Amino acid sequence: MNILSEIACSTTFYSRPKPGLRARQLQRFCVSLKLQKNEMSQPVEGFSKLSKESKIRFIAERYTAHPEQTENLLRQYWNTDARLQQLHDEFIENTLSNFYLPLGVAPNFLINGELYAIPMAIEESSVVAAAGKSAKYWLERGGFNTRVLGTEKIGQVHFYFPGNREKLGRFIEAVKPILLQDAQPITRNMVRRGGGILGVELRDKTQAMEGYYQLHGRFETRDAMGANFINSCLEQFSATLLREAAVHPALAGEPPLEILMSILSNYVPDCRVRAEVSCPASALEAEGGLSGPQVAQRLVQAVQVADCEPYRAVTHNKGIMNGIDAVVIATGNDFRAVEAGVHAYAARSGTYRSLTGASVEDGVFRFWLEVPLALGTVGGLTTLHPLVRLALEILGKPSAPELMQIVAAAGLAQNFAALRSLVTVGIQRGHMKMHLLNILNQLGANEGEKLAMVAFFKTHTVSHNAVVDHLKTLRSGT
Repeated sequence: MNILSEIACSTTFYSRPKPGLRARQLQRFCVSLKLQKNEMSQPVEGFSKLSKESKIRFIAERYTAHPEQTENLLRQYWNTDARLQQLHDEFIENTLSNFYLPLGVAPNFLINGELYAIPMAIEESSVVAAAGKSAKYWLERGGFNTRVLGTEKIGQVHFYFPGNREKLGRFIEAVKPILLQDAQPITRNMVRRGGGILGVELRDKTQAMEGYYQLHGRFETRDAMGANFINSCLEQFSATLLREAAVHPALAGEPPLEILMSILSNYVPDCRVRAEVSCPASALEAEGGLSGPQVAQRLVQAVQVADCEPYRAVTHNKGIMNGIDAVVIATGNDFRAVEAGVHAYAARSGTYRSLTGASVEDGVFRFWLEVPLALGTVGGLTTLHPLVRLALEILGKPSAPELMQIVAAAGLAQNFAALRSLVTVGIQRGHMKMHLLNILNQLGANEGEKLAMVAFFKTHTVSHNAVVDHLKTLRSGT
């Protein structure tokens, strides 16, 4: 649009109109383009108050080249059940349509002796297939062993106090019972379920930032992810701190305490889970010309590389998160919070490192993962989204600690599948075969062509050029 506008409005263009085109028509065209350009550059007032139809029309007409096609496309993804569509519309603000992700399932996960089919929502080719392949591989070798190492979550009141730190410490100790008492209306139901506030302490951060302190709270939220509960407690802590600081004798004559913010942390190193697989190294399948023990040794070396080389560690851990995020999304949890916490945990030593470990000792291969996972199975989308409810039902309606273990097993399975391919036959052979259908869809292949192409590439290397060339050959009949 901008390029056309510049071309249409150039002096040279108007002074030498092409044959068959009138200068006045070009001028009108230029004015039209300028008006559209000006409309796009103008802010809109009250957009959130428009009806859904009006929002769609506004976006389609102002920001897309073919408004009618845009409106039809957005409506095409609406649910035919009006009540269900309204439910989805109200998940977020300014909803235009639904954005689909495939929901698949990876079966044959044996976790602590229980067999699971794990729902996974993800768009990336080969992730679900790799998880399922890895699950079946370890099904024959004892399955996944998992355990929760902790379920403690963190929230902090960040505040500024330029006065005497010893007096502040005495004040905080004196008001701790009042903090907990004032929060009781918020914590009552959580305490009844076995959760609540585990502890509160003052943390002096003045070496990092002058006058900066934290009221560091530890929480147990049972089967809820707990963000709203924790934030409500923290805001009550803030109100109590301000009220008590203004009258408490320990701070008499000191400058006022100033609350900066009150918010939970998505870094939860003590809300952590471990997943592990193990078997004799000789029981690993020979592949790529390598024996089982040789495959085991290469897997150990691959993990060691990721543990000492951040460039490799990022991609290594991204593969783990392929499995973790897919289950987190399918179960209605916050994958962005999980990602942030997991990557912070990977960098806890000061260097970004592998989340998995591997060893061969006394002929036994062991492969494990430890990650922080703050998940919930009640509240939020877990009770609202029909497919989330179904995913949790497929998993046997797990508690939050049980879901932590399932998610960790999926992440470990994904990493094992990726590393096994990398150190034997290479990652592209399996990945590109899964990507084959995406390429064929891009090229507009029909069902018959897809069947023929899949059969051909069972014994040939998949690449975009190879697919294009063979499809041309197939269509030409040569």
